[in-house]
Amino acid sequence: MKVAIVGVSGAVGQEFLRVLDERNFPMDELVLFGSKRSAGSKYTFRGKEIEVKLLQHNDDFKGIDIAFTSAGGGTSLEFADTITKYGAVMIDNSSAFRMEKDVPLVVPEVNPKDAKDRPRGIIANPNCTTIQMVVALKAIEGLSHIKKVHVSTYQAASGAGAAAMDELYEQYRQVLAGEKVTVNKFAYQLAFNLIPQVDVFTDNGYTKEEMKMYNETRKIMHSDIAVSATCVRVPSLRAHSESIWIETEHPISVEEARKAFSTCEGLVLQDNPAKKEYPMPLFIAGKDPVYVGRIRKDLTNENGLTFWVVGDQIKKGAALNAVQIAEYLIREKNL
Repeated sequence: MKVAIVGVSGAVGQEFLRVLDERNFPMDELVLFGSKRSAGSKYTFRGKEIEVKLLQHNDDFKGIDIAFTSAGGGTSLEFADTITKYGAVMIDNSSAFRMEKDVPLVVPEVNPKDAKDRPRGIIANPNCTTIQMVVALKAIEGLSHIKKVHVSTYQAASGAGAAAMDELYEQYRQVLAGEKVTVNKFAYQLAFNLIPQVDVFTDNGYTKEEMKMYNETRKIMHSDIAVSATCVRVPSLRAHSESIWIETEHPISVEEARKAFSTCEGLVLQDNPAKKEYPMPLFIAGKDPVYVGRIRKDLTNENGLTFWVVGDQIKKGAALNAVQIAEYLIREKNL
């Protein structure tokens, strides 16, 4: 098994290295690719130093079985044919191919079999906010079809990359020191603030991030489910949170929901209000599962439920999900 990471120097690329090592992913060789800026740098993996190769249109992907790509949509579009030319399965973390009809969009806990039908040799990794939401929705969909979802997200700075995390640290320092605050990665100062905008606005008033949650959820779940999202950037460092309201075809009790959540793959139930136990990003960062709590019947709709979901968007929302797709393909002997 020969594996490649494209865009290894970024936050998700670095997470790929950690996840592959943590999970003892079966491979004989790891090849790292990057831009001109990162080519020539070296990373240690399983005790071996590996030099980053420059990503080029050549035969470097000959013999590679799986390529994890996380270098941005433009790079993915430009190099997809080069990467898949000799049969490598490209598991792409950008938004470039997510809504293409001939590219499966996969969350292994929800629709793993879709990964087998990949005519272009490409599998798309969904948006981070969509991934953690559909893992939770899958548990409820097994009880009753979900008709509608209203979701508000509370997205950590790291969703915009490592530089955004650094900027948040620096902004807090600057505010406390009485200095002028530096703003580069976001539209406004994030420290001591919330910004009700993630990604750019579209013609309907929703942002691209919000529309991703609508479109990607329907594709992953093969459902007519309607999702209305409000995505908010918050001054936490890592792990996204979501407040989710759903309407199902038939009423579901809190007890039924708790049981479904507690037995569903990839989910951890953390719901004990009496002891103030519920998921929080400070404690979920770096962990594999999606955590769910604050489960309640909606007070305005007999068929409504509300709950709170937290997941590490760099891990489960990106690198881990992609690696789990690859693990599924290996188990299914479908490479």
